[in-house]
Amino acid sequence: MGYAHEYATAVMRRGRVPMEPADFVPDWSDRPRKGKFFPGAPSVPLPDGGCAEDATLGQGLFGPAGTGAFTLPLLGAMLRDSYGLTGRRLAVQANTDLGSLPFYSHANWSRGTASGGGLYPIGVHWISGASGPLTPGVHYYDTPHHRLTRLLSGDVSAEVRAALGDLGEAAGTDQFLVLGVTFWQNSFKYNSFCYHAVTMDIGALVQTWRMWARAHGLHLGTALWFDEARLGRLLGLDPEEDGVFAVVPLRWDGAAPEVPAPSTPGAAVRRLPDEKSRRVLSFPTLRHIHTATLAGADDRPAAGVLDGALAAPAGPGERVPLPEPTPLEVPVRRALRERRSSFGRFTSAEPLDAARLAVVLRAAVAAGTLDSDTESAGGAPLARLCVFVNHVRDVPAGLYEYDRDTGELVLMRAGDHGAFLQENYFLANYNVEQAAAVLVPVARTHAVLDAVGDRGYRLVNAVVGAVAQAVYTTASAAGTGCGVALGFDSVSFEERLGLAERGEIPLLIMMIGHERSRSADYRYDIVAP
Repeated sequence: MGYAHEYATAVMRRGRVPMEPADFVPDWSDRPRKGKFFPGAPSVPLPDGGCAEDATLGQGLFGPAGTGAFTLPLLGAMLRDSYGLTGRRLAVQANTDLGSLPFYSHANWSRGTASGGGLYPIGVHWISGASGPLTPGVHYYDTPHHRLTRLLSGDVSAEVRAALGDLGEAAGTDQFLVLGVTFWQNSFKYNSFCYHAVTMDIGALVQTWRMWARAHGLHLGTALWFDEARLGRLLGLDPEEDGVFAVVPLRWDGAAPEVPAPSTPGAAVRRLPDEKSRRVLSFPTLRHIHTATLAGADDRPAAGVLDGALAAPAGPGERVPLPEPTPLEVPVRRALRERRSSFGRFTSAEPLDAARLAVVLRAAVAAGTLDSDTESAGGAPLARLCVFVNHVRDVPAGLYEYDRDTGELVLMRAGDHGAFLQENYFLANYNVEQAAAVLVPVARTHAVLDAVGDRGYRLVNAVVGAVAQAVYTTASAAGTGCGVALGFDSVSFEERLGLAERGEIPLLIMMIGHERSRSADYRYDIVAP
């Protein structure tokens, strides 16, 4: 049994047994940047166009797989809509940082993709070969300025293909997006819990790209198993303080070079980012779980290995049919620009239309697989959905399981669960009992680890992060509020949902419902939605 089993159990029980260091307090005056700054590095501005008017979220979630190819305008638009800064918002809400937001140094800049704690620690590198529009090299996406910072000149795409091994999608391209994390950008706040949060952040960003790409007639697959040490050396990363979590090959418009780029095993980024924090801390638990997930990183599991750990079909019980889901005719860009966390604004004054609940549940299931290099195409998702219904029109209050095959709710436990939900939520920023419905993705984390090793922890959490991002974005398009939280007593939820006998773990809670009208707000869009 690997260390990831121990880490997963500690995360599960952290509401009752705090993770070490239990007495840790963040030093907000010495917090790091949300991105990386490379002094003196040349940069190239990215275009913001290439976004078709008819690219709707419905196409991105439920449409067919695309066959198109990326161009620089499309790549620029996808990066802007997913991780670039899109505006500044200052609405009156119940989160604890409200009092500091009016100060520019603490400004809360909105992005299309959600992030645990709003920290946005993912670094996006574009490794471009000779078929691309720019001089080949390694570029870092500078999110505040929507530009590419050049870190290395020269075609090193062969290094990425070598690190990916036998991945089919890598063979025909020399363009790759590589997602990495510098742990201090999250651990300064969450210490040992950091790894749980950043692995979900990876899934949320990948899901945004998948929705955006499919809406524009493109397709993206994701590699989670590769020679991480080799890619880390190429990007100039510290193997103890940084991790490379995903590689996304891009099908590029135009002919690929007839002769592939030669191998460049000694090539590496030499530029180092400037660290803003005066003191950078290291956490043993975080280091241990990262080391554990590096084991076997380049040994991709065989097809079908995960089948025994996938979500089981819905069980027996009284069934409640849901109406046809609300159509998602909203452009994917607008849905992402308008995505936000509700933070205490939920109100039960008006029940939620069941058709809106239906489309959110459908989207959550659609995001239950990542098209990754480990999952079987067309297989069942890794996560199952439980639903607390509080205030949904024509649906009795109760605890349900969502049947992904029929679109029905299956009753698990009738009655009002509002008091349970509020009593087992740790923070004061959400009134959980006022949400119309609370969705809980559950997964057989330990079974996944048994099947594919400790690196499977990244896969499970990435899938759950993807589900959360799909719920957030769909709620935005459906015109209802949404909030996602990790601060709940997982043990109590495990008991209420009867998960122990199925070997499942509740990984987060996702709340949807109407918000109070006419709340005070300030909004400034950098680019019009």
